[in-house]
Parts: sequence; structure tokens; C-alpha cells
Amino acid sequence: MTPNATSASSGSSRRSFLASTAVATAAVAGGMPLLAACGGSEGGSREGTTSGKNAKKILPAYVASNVVQPDIPSKNGSAMGFTSKLDVAGLKTSVPKKLGKGGKVTVMSPFWGSPPKQGNPYYTSMNDLIGVDVEWRNQDGNTYDQKLGAVLASSDVPDMVVVPGWNMMGKIPSAIISKFADLGPYLSGDKIKEYPNLAAIPSDAWQRSIFGGKLRGLPMPAGYVGNIVPLYRQDIFEKEGYEIPRSADDFMALCKDITNARAKRWACGDMKWTAFSNFGVLGGGEKPLWWNLVDGKLINRIETPQYLEAIEWTRKLFAAKVVHPNFELGKGQIGDPAPMFAAGEFLIWNNDISNWYGQQASLATQNPDVKVWGMDIWGHDGGNPTLYATMPANIFAFINKKASESVIRDALAVANVTAAPYGTKEWMMTNYGVEGTHYTLKDGVPVKTDKGNNEVINAYVMVASPAATIAHPDLPDYTRAMVEWQQRMGAFTKKSSFWGLQITEPSRYTNLATDFEQLEDDIIRGHKKISDMQQAISDWKSKGGDKLRDWYKKLLDENGSAAG
Repeated sequence: MTPNATSASSGSSRRSFLASTAVATAAVAGGMPLLAACGGSEGGSREGTTSGKNAKKILPAYVASNVVQPDIPSKNGSAMGFTSKLDVAGLKTSVPKKLGKGGKVTVMSPFWGSPPKQGNPYYTSMNDLIGVDVEWRNQDGNTYDQKLGAVLASSDVPDMVVVPGWNMMGKIPSAIISKFADLGPYLSGDKIKEYPNLAAIPSDAWQRSIFGGKLRGLPMPAGYVGNIVPLYRQDIFEKEGYEIPRSADDFMALCKDITNARAKRWACGDMKWTAFSNFGVLGGGEKPLWWNLVDGKLINRIETPQYLEAIEWTRKLFAAKVVHPNFELGKGQIGDPAPMFAAGEFLIWNNDISNWYGQQASLATQNPDVKVWGMDIWGHDGGNPTLYATMPANIFAFINKKASESVIRDALAVANVTAAPYGTKEWMMTNYGVEGTHYTLKDGVPVKTDKGNNEVINAYVMVASPAATIAHPDLPDYTRAMVEWQQRMGAFTKKSSFWGLQITEPSRYTNLATDFEQLEDDIIRGHKKISDMQQAISDWKSKGGDKLRDWYKKLLDENGSAAG
């Protein structure tokens, strides 16, 4: 939709993403694929979407930022990459004058860990830079959906509220439409040029920010290349002479070669999400991505033969006993696989791309010979893969519709600073805090102090973000590898029919597909059979799936697709 609309996320899981803003990632996709409903609607109604001509009237103008040029430009939906060390003394300025007018803005946002006290040096420095007195009302990220529901149902809604896509279930989408302001009068068209860093956010992310026919969200952009990478211990592969697989059969043979239970070594973890990519299954992150128009008919991912094939193949991995036994446990019982991966107990790990850097940085401190690398996604039959795009924004900040114009403009001033691009003073302050207090420079690389790790997390980065960026100047080879992996995989990535749209399904269908993820996991672990899934799909059709298909088809006929 725009010259830079193909930015990709270097996102992480809900907890790990924002527990570590020391990782220089400027955008997040929201993590491992989640079966979450998404919100949005048409013309103020409680369901539907807005696209095409109606969206164009609402969307902000796109004005690319030229303040800092990336070392590796975005391509095929990749993030921008920065491999050079930051010249902290020569950082560019992206906000030449304070846009904040000194007012107070309260912000409620999810937080993982122990929130710092109000008035700490990071908060005061950021507020001084912006010209706004931001007061944080941080809530436990693990139970945020409960708190969010209670607050939105009350009359005491803060000036700004952050809502991740995975929390947009039940009544939350309707509450977004009824409780939050239309930002169109401030941001639509050329009005956004008053906020240059917001203007440089890709249009695809703004398209996702339309709820109830109005521009209500301030987005955290993410790219459309899938974020699940088969990470592997390249150091052990090289030592043992293992070759990277190019097909499903190759992978199974490799796994059997690696596995030696007596020596406490297994080949892999749970590879389900990679299998979905290997077999060309439609995206499973959000319900609209489950649908795609094929020969004039809408097909759901669960109805495709590829879906059952991917589940069956993953089941065979478990049955062959090549999966580390800890992964046979149910969700929440597996524990942290990282120590087992570090010990070489298993060598291939289905993981978020952000953890490619994270695992390498962590393990290299224990053993400098460790090398964590990422496999390209291969087609199950040995050919090229067919991949499907993820949503271009998954976390949003909203402004209370009761807020005065001065509060709204102060809130936008906050967002314009937090959306500053990598390599600027504003980005550095947002992500690292104050030099000498929150970080020091080590060989030209900023390293957070204990105070930085305690204070510069989970806060301002939640308000709005720049186009997706990967920047690890301490490990430039990994920055390049991650971006180039996205570029290669982006070449095989398609946008399905409802990609990029913010859609609210009718509430009667909210729980229609809730049990599928658990059933998948039960089948691949041998507790249920493929026939159980076939029955569940039949039940899904009769209990509303076919009617939901008609609803989506009507939506597509009336609004068209945003996937150009």
C-alpha cells in the first residue's frame, strides 16, 4: 500500500518481547501464533470491517522518514536492519521541538515483571523530552485481559489504554468502539504531517487501526513475514556433520540420526508451527487469516488437506520418539526449554525470530563456541514453501473518547516520540534511557545497567512504534542473518483474503473454533486421532462454520480485500 508498507516484525512472545527492550527491536508481532479474535467493524456497528475507498478516506498520509538510513533496507516484507554500531554522540534528532504542552496523560498498559515507581529517572527524562506528564497505570500482563475488561466496563477509563491483539476477545472489540476516540480529525490524510514519526508508520499498520469505521488505534507495526523460525545448534551440526533438511522426509531421517535417548539427546522440540509452514497451511494467528478465497469459494484452514497433513506429520515425529520428552507434556507443564537447548539435549527449536538473537547472546556468554542459526522453511515435498502473511500490526494504544483536545494532542505528542526511528535521540531515550544512569557504552555498544533493566522496560515502547527494525550492533552477523531470512521467506509469502483488515466476527461465533488448538496438541501427542479432528471439523461446519463462511463472503464482496 505504501513504499515501506512491507516492514516486518522482530517480535517476541507477549512476555519476552517487552521484558527485554534492551533488544533493539522496534516492532512486535505478538509472538507465537495465538488463536485470538480480532476487533474492528463497519460504520460504528459492532461487527464487520472497513477497507477500500472507505478506508482511504480515513487513513493517514504516508511520509517516509529520511532521518536515518538502514544498513539493510526492507525487502519482501523484511524488517529494516542496522548492523553498524551507534554513534551515540552523533544521534539524529527526529522531533526538533516539543509537541507536548505540559499536560498530564494517564496510560494503562500491560507490564511483565515489577513496575518501577512513578517519578523514576527514566520516566522523568522521557516526560521532559516529550513535554507531557505521563502517569503509568501498569497492570500485570499475565492477567491483563481480566483487568482490561473490568476497566473498560467502568466509568474510570484512563486517558490512554494499550490493547494487544491477543486480548481482543469477547466484549473488548465492542468496548474499543464505544470507549475510544476517533483520531481521524487529528491524523487522517495530511493532518498526520504534524507528527512526522507517526506519518512514517506504514499504511498497512494504520489500516489495522480502524475500529468501528474510525481510526482509533495507534499501532505497533509488524511485518507480514511469519515469525516462527526453526532454530538449530549449528555448532553441533557442524561437529557431527549433519545436513540441513530440504523436505519432510529429510527432516525425519535427520531427526532419527540425531536422536540417542541413552546419551540424553533428541532431535527437536514440538515442530507444529513450522510444520504448518512446511505444508502450506493458512495462517493460524487470527481468525480472519484462517480464511482464503479459492476458485470463488472461501476455504477455512481447518478444511484443507494441508492442515491434516501437517498435524499427522508432527504426530509422526512424536511417535518416532525424536522429540525431547519434556515437550510431550501439556502446555504450562513443559517448563523453560532454553536450558535443555543450551545443554544440547535437543538441537532444533521451533521459535520466535527474536529469540534467534536472544538465544545466541545468552548461550555465547556460557560458551563462546555456541552458534545458534535459523533454517529456511522448506516445502514438505522438497520444493519451495507456500507461506501466508501475518497481520501488519497487533498491539494498539487508544485514547479515551472523553479526553479533551489538549489531552489528545499531548497523547499524540507521546506517540510521536516513541515512534522515532532507530538511530535517533528519541529512539535511544525510549529504548535505553539516560546514558550513565540506565546504560553505559561498551565498545560502542549500549549496555543497560541494573537500573536500566529495572526501569527502561514495558512502558513507552507500548504507545506507538516505528516501522519494524532489527538492530543488534553487538552481533551484526545475526542482524544480517535475521533480516535476510525474512527476505528469503518473504519471497514465498502470500497475503490471504482478509490480510491486513481489522475484523470483528459476530459474537455468536466467538467460541466456535476455541478447542482446535488443544485438539491439535492432543493428536500430535497421540492422545487423540486424526478422525477426532475430522469429526470436529464436521461439527464446526454444522454448528456455525458454514454460516460464518457466508458472513465472511458477504464481507469480502462488500469491502474487497486489503491484500493488494
